[in-house]
Amino acid sequence: MKGQNYIAGEWLNSTETIENRNPSDTSDIIGHYAQANTEQLCQAVAAARKAQPQWAETGLEKRQAVLNAIGVELMSRAAELGELLSREEGKPRNEGVGEVFRAGQFFSYYAAEVLRQLGENANSVRPNIEIDVRREPVGIVAVISPWNFPLATACWKIAPALAFGNAVVWKPANLTPAVAVEFAAIIAKQDIPLGVFNLTMGGGTVIGRALAQHPDIDAISFTGSLETGKIIAQDAARNLTKLQMEMGSKNPLVVMDDADMNIAVSCATAGAYGGTGQKCTASSRLIVHSKVHDEFVEKMAIAATNLKVGHALEKDTQIGPAVSETQLLANLDYLQLAQKEGAQHIFGGEQLTLETDGYYLSPALFTGSNNLMRINREEMFAPIACVIAVDSYEEALAAANDTEYGLIAGIITRSLSRATHFRQHSKTGCVTVNLPTAGTDYHVPFGGRKKSSYGAREQGRIAAEFYTAVKTAYTYAGLPD
Repeated sequence: MKGQNYIAGEWLNSTETIENRNPSDTSDIIGHYAQANTEQLCQAVAAARKAQPQWAETGLEKRQAVLNAIGVELMSRAAELGELLSREEGKPRNEGVGEVFRAGQFFSYYAAEVLRQLGENANSVRPNIEIDVRREPVGIVAVISPWNFPLATACWKIAPALAFGNAVVWKPANLTPAVAVEFAAIIAKQDIPLGVFNLTMGGGTVIGRALAQHPDIDAISFTGSLETGKIIAQDAARNLTKLQMEMGSKNPLVVMDDADMNIAVSCATAGAYGGTGQKCTASSRLIVHSKVHDEFVEKMAIAATNLKVGHALEKDTQIGPAVSETQLLANLDYLQLAQKEGAQHIFGGEQLTLETDGYYLSPALFTGSNNLMRINREEMFAPIACVIAVDSYEEALAAANDTEYGLIAGIITRSLSRATHFRQHSKTGCVTVNLPTAGTDYHVPFGGRKKSSYGAREQGRIAAEFYTAVKTAYTYAGLPD
């Protein structure tokens, strides 16, 4: 199975492969991974179409056992698979291990949800008629997942898809194929109809678009860039395919004049630089009240410059490399752009030379920025944060909402009234108070507003909105025996 696609219960090679290289050590080649072609993709969709009804009719306890077994194995192998994930993606090893464990929790959670699929009934407005409302599988779900959380994001889509009786065709990101293959191998062990789950690795322009355009795909769950999301939406619209998309973000963290400064700096550092800034929930816009601006920047500089940048697998590493050379070059371009736009460079942003050749960059901070600058309009996916000074809470809220995105926003304040007002008036899908923006729970809804998200929310019980179709049945109960 090494580097192969998994289609209709078989591990398949292809004529084209890609090289998977460690961003912490570019001399370390993890392996070569097959790229599915459109013919193989069509085989996967056909296999899913054949297997899905069998899976939907499988008893609830059997389905629950399958999902639970997947979750248990992921959690028990978190150290092993987490190291592999960090080796190919670049996040610190402890974050990689945590991601694999969280992926297992998604399966354990949705294993329990299998047994909680309860319908509803209602009284009709007409006599002697009974109404029954139930949910049925939506059918064949295409999952297109990103590289920054290659396992967690995939699992919070695949687990509910399987829990509610659907079949899955999964296209993972090409930058992280190793952990995708290992995860597929775990599912391949399970006693499920062949074709219920398929792994089709390949580029977005080939396999991703082919999935979006395929007439036999019933639903597409996508996480990635806004630009790619727009293309998928256009392609899917031709077949009226159901869509769920999580796309870009430009998340603010507001620091008020009454903030606990230790909490503010801790939350800003974690939110802006955790995961090398390569998180959709990262807070790259730091909106700081002018009364505490200088103190915040001074303490932020100390905290951030003490963060250790290093090889993802080194014990004390807090910030790993950028995921690829392309991403590193984009980060460097944004650093130049920030200064060109007039932001004041405070610290960081140096390309680092370490023991191993990798895509290393020190975390950077700019002040004197505003919402007219591109660095505060565009998602960077970099360990770069920009401070925007404001003179009041009202100005801070307006600045926070001044973006085309709306995934998550945070505020640091001691004031209950400000925190409550911010929760109510933030134009985002998620809000944090005295916490980093990066970090969400798996049993509650996740998603954004405006151009950050499209379609139903992900995670928790609300996932049923996307992965099922509602059927309302009317039965006349007035016939004599």
